[in-house]
Amino acid sequence: MNRQFYWFAVIGVAAMATHFLLVSLLLVPLGMAPLLANVLAYLLAFQISYWGHRRKTFEADHLAHSQTLPRFFAVSCLSFLANEALYFALLHYTALDYRIALIVVLIAVAAVTFILSKTWAFQESEST
Repeated sequence: MNRQFYWFAVIGVAAMATHFLLVSLLLVPLGMAPLLANVLAYLLAFQISYWGHRRKTFEADHLAHSQTLPRFFAVSCLSFLANEALYFALLHYTALDYRIALIVVLIAVAAVTFILSKTWAFQESEST
């Protein structure tokens, strides 16, 4: 389990850094709209997350992509929505500093993402 946490963190940070750098590259030099740059960067960073977690964190190379890819994409999208909703709620309904609120959100969402990825997205199905 410690190995999974390690790889989950390493791959998550790599995907996050990729996302950030891609937005920066698309936004300034190419003059792309921020929201469009964010979506494109998310989709590209998702590849790092998917392949890294598939191969290293959950060692699920033996599972079909037709199972793991849509499931992990659903987990990823749900995590993004949960991140936004929880961050909004903490910023608007608590007195927490935005930095503390963000830390709470990132830890909570990462924990849920790990659990859903382990127990569903990269879990062997009955038909496999």
